[in-house]
Amino acid sequence: MKHPGLWLAFACTCLAASALAQAQDQSGVPEALRAQRDVLSQARQRITLAHEHLAKACWQKFAVNDCLADVRRSQRGQLDPIHHQELMLNAQERAWRMQQRDLRLQNKAQDAGGSDGR
Repeated sequence: MKHPGLWLAFACTCLAASALAQAQDQSGVPEALRAQRDVLSQARQRITLAHEHLAKACWQKFAVNDCLADVRRSQRGQLDPIHHQELMLNAQERAWRMQQRDLRLQNKAQDAGGSDGR
């Protein structure tokens, strides 16, 4: 297995997506988004920490710059799925906020319409 961190990121992404899907059935979308963000944040931290150790090991090699470039390339490859999941979460959160805003405006309009008809 050439990139074990990639599989870890993929597994975390799948787990977080399933948790979000279950939570969206309920009305607690913000809690589900927060939970999924926490999972993604933890995965990002694990990947970053692992790559920091790999970068430190590069300084013991003759071709330091090539090794560091490989580490950075690997890290970006492993963080890309997490970044895409974060973008999807942002879109879901925007949609939820717009829905909540529309509901507030609708309730406000109904309250204003009811008070005019005295």
